[in-house]
Amino acid sequence: MENEAIRVLIVDDEDDFRDTIVKRLKVRKLQATGVSSGAAALALLKEQEFDVMVLDVKMPDMNGVDTLKAAKQIAPEVEVIMLTGHASMEFGMKGMQLGAFDYIMKPAPINELLDTINQAYHKKKGLA
Repeated sequence: MENEAIRVLIVDDEDDFRDTIVKRLKVRKLQATGVSSGAAALALLKEQEFDVMVLDVKMPDMNGVDTLKAAKQIAPEVEVIMLTGHASMEFGMKGMQLGAFDYIMKPAPINELLDTINQAYHKKKGLA
């Protein structure tokens, strides 16, 4: 059975970081889409289905925790991985309490991020 591509939504206001992650995931045959804000992520979740959302905690306008809460209302089945900096670790833990799958410290090593995306995908598909 051929693996279908994991659909990943990257939400981060840092353009270079987001674009790099999207490119690196696409090279590894994942369907990666990047947006720069929580509001853009929520709009996209209403239009498309994603398996995993990688969500930065610290963003202007709408932070990751608020985005997570709203995303779970729109698409409760999406697994969310929070991206946190050293100063925002408590937000990562708060995200876990609100239903996030896991959190990763930024800058996220691509292999650690891939492993976590795969684990989240398997949980969503009931394979974990």
